[in-house]
Amino acid sequence: MQRERTQQRQQKIAAVLQRRQPDLTVVLENVHDPHNVSAVLRTCDAVGVLEVHLLYTVEPFPELSHRTSASAYKWVELRRHRSVRECIERLRAERKRLWVAAPHPEARSLYELDLTIPVALIFGNEHRGVSPELLAAADGVYAIPQVGMVESLNISVACAVSLYEAFRQRWSKGLYAQQRLSPERFQELYQAWLRR
Repeated sequence: MQRERTQQRQQKIAAVLQRRQPDLTVVLENVHDPHNVSAVLRTCDAVGVLEVHLLYTVEPFPELSHRTSASAYKWVELRRHRSVRECIERLRAERKRLWVAAPHPEARSLYELDLTIPVALIFGNEHRGVSPELLAAADGVYAIPQVGMVESLNISVACAVSLYEAFRQRWSKGLYAQQRLSPERFQELYQAWLRR
């Protein structure tokens, strides 16, 4: 019985890693509520995001727990940054397009974006939004179309809607049907995940 569970776990880990999307990421800048961060991580795991960047220049890094994230933080690689410049340099080195989610008069619709290319979706603090420095460094701003009275969605909901649009586009293009990780990175993560 134990051997069967171990084999099932190994198969599950391999299947999940085969669908991870190393060129799709999320940046959270100074998001205050750890429950929001945890909800984002759960969605990231669900759609195959490999890494999430936590950019904290004002707020302290959030404390994440098994209870609040359903252990999603164990399966998504967290990259911590203390400066906008450091974060941007990392993302630019990975040739990612940077899109800020914000209700802005000149924002493009989420549904106009090509989310099958290397991309980072950026979400700011619940009250202050994204910092001017990060906004200036981005390639553009997008918004989720709404027809109600409330101006914006909760950050975790906005992130989920955005990521599932990326999921839809990538699934349609067959990007989940092929392993996106290099063989070396796959093996590195596979061995690390077996120990978790």
